[in-house]
Amino acid sequence: MSTPIRASSILPGRREDIELHTADGLTLVGELARPLDREPAATLVCLHPLPTHGGMMDSHVFRKAAWRLPALAGLAVLRFNTRGTTSVRGTSEGTFDGAVGERFDVAAAIEYAEFHELPNIWLVGWSFGTDLALKYGCDPAVAGAVLLSPPLRYSAPEDLAVWAETGKPLTALVPEFDDYLRPEEARERFAVVPQAEVVGVDGAKHLWVGDAEKVLDEVVRRVAPGVPLPLPTTWDGPMETGDASAYADRTVAAFADTPVPGPAQRRAE
Repeated sequence: MSTPIRASSILPGRREDIELHTADGLTLVGELARPLDREPAATLVCLHPLPTHGGMMDSHVFRKAAWRLPALAGLAVLRFNTRGTTSVRGTSEGTFDGAVGERFDVAAAIEYAEFHELPNIWLVGWSFGTDLALKYGCDPAVAGAVLLSPPLRYSAPEDLAVWAETGKPLTALVPEFDDYLRPEEARERFAVVPQAEVVGVDGAKHLWVGDAEKVLDEVVRRVAPGVPLPLPTTWDGPMETGDASAYADRTVAAFADTPVPGPAQRRAE
């Protein structure tokens, strides 16, 4: 009998805790989720939102991706905490560095995926994570990137120029009611990247609360075009239930003006 897939549903997959080691000597904590019964068709390397305001590897869209996409789409999902960031998985070494030192974090994640022969590596950045993808993610090992709610806050025109020159696919999913960059302006800003696709998502907001399923469908559409969409909303088979209660305060506070509890970190200016 089919069971509805809910926010806390964990579908079958092979999940293992991993560590990433940066060139500047830090150890970052993360998780790799893979399909249970087949090799992955593609790999998502997730770059999370601003850690000083609640962003982490378990931010809800990425948590749902790791819990669902290995089974529903045959994808591997690599999530990790950037320097100084905490989640249930643990705390990565170092401190938040305003998208400067994080260049080593992105490189370590890509290197891990490449060393472990994970196929067809795509970056999926969300908010602050989109800036990291634009600044540091145009690596030869990376096939392309999907940007969720890009604010274009830390990234610069020269970063977009690099993507334009390579021709690597770049998709920006931009909420209609985003707090920082809305679809019309996003199309203007990304126009310098000829291959960039800007997708406005009607009714959505920066945090994608209530719209995670739309996001996952659009990500899968780019990285695994052979997978039928929309993704199923029910599952006929074993299913576990995760505990998301630890994140109740952080999901809604992620981009508020009040920092959430966590390790001491320098706030972004």
